[in-house]
Amino acid sequence: MLQNLPDVVAGALRAQRAGTDQLACTLVERPGELSAIELSSPAFADDAALPTEYTADGAGRSPPLQWRGVPAGTVSLVLIVEDADAPTPHPLVHAIAVDLPAHDGGLDEGALGGANDQVTDGVTTGRNSYLQTRWLPPDPPPGDGKHRYHFQLFALAAGAKFSSKPEHDEVLDALRHYAIASGRLIGTYERAEGA
Repeated sequence: MLQNLPDVVAGALRAQRAGTDQLACTLVERPGELSAIELSSPAFADDAALPTEYTADGAGRSPPLQWRGVPAGTVSLVLIVEDADAPTPHPLVHAIAVDLPAHDGGLDEGALGGANDQVTDGVTTGRNSYLQTRWLPPDPPPGDGKHRYHFQLFALAAGAKFSSKPEHDEVLDALRHYAIASGRLIGTYERAEGA
């Protein structure tokens, strides 16, 4: 994947960053209108490094997540994981999960699948940027600096419907119309030059 880019290509992409202004949470959130959900992980702290086992350099499983504060009126939850520092015009989508149960809870390690794991029964995944319906493990180019992986959880009111394997734009459209609360957790990962 991206770690295998030739040095000349990787060097040219270092100046390119998707940016946080195109993340789902930025495009959907309406200041003062969405209530807050507390999103956390027992595997890493907010704005701290993702353990290697959840990346392309490790087992590539999705990390465990927990959430609290899902508001009354929630019908389902949606999770989107995006890399704001991808050397691409838009954030790289690492995972989408829709129709998650509408209450406080979480996802176990590996629930979104991974390089060698199947998605947990009962979890409906959408398509990541590689058009796969599973967790896309972080794999930033060597020497590209720290990448921020934004785990974004949204509570949806009644009315949102998804296809069997929704893509980012379909999910974003539903979030713009039905999101009533959100939460965010950031995990970071980087590879040293020449790694």
